[in-house]
Amino acid sequence: MKRILILLLTLTTTFSVWGQSEKFELEEGDILFQDLDCGPFCEAIDKVTDGWEGNDYSHCGLLVKGEDGSWIVLEAVGKGVLATPLQDFFTKKVKDDFISIGRLNSEYQPLVPKAIEYAWSLLGKPYDDAFVIGNDKYYCSELIYDAYKSANEGDPIFNLNPMTYNDPETGKPFSIWVDYFKALEIEIPEGKPGLNPGGISRSPILKMYKVNASSL
Repeated sequence: MKRILILLLTLTTTFSVWGQSEKFELEEGDILFQDLDCGPFCEAIDKVTDGWEGNDYSHCGLLVKGEDGSWIVLEAVGKGVLATPLQDFFTKKVKDDFISIGRLNSEYQPLVPKAIEYAWSLLGKPYDDAFVIGNDKYYCSELIYDAYKSANEGDPIFNLNPMTYNDPETGKPFSIWVDYFKALEIEIPEGKPGLNPGGISRSPILKMYKVNASSL
């Protein structure tokens, strides 16, 4: 599946919408959502957040075009804010064979150019491993949040909500987060404002698409 996907990504950017005859073409400013297969971390994220139509999403990135016209995903990962070729973005280890894409509703489309310009300016910024808004570091959904907030003259278009690191079954922090924040020597930021890919995907200002990877 992945070899076919990589090959066809170099040939077309037109998708078949999952379960429909509708066609979908990529546009700059689209938000790409993935459910990465990264073990306990991604499992903990999936367990406390529901994405669009009940899908799980543990990562997201902003679709832009490079100087040569190629598709690039601006994303915040462990190495910091990177410009990742689209082909490489889709070679990540994921759990599903479909791709979810969010596109801003028409009234917000004028924000796209400025959001992209701002996101490019963050290239090389460090990863926000403490998940704190406003510390000049970025995690994946924070990058999306800040890019569109800047484009909208400082007024956010995506909502921040209290973050939780607790297992809903026990009400206690997941052990993976206990160990993670202990290694950072900081307290778990339970209840602090933030956002995640699942929350962004449910935003009413996005039109979401689920597309067949095999139809690229």
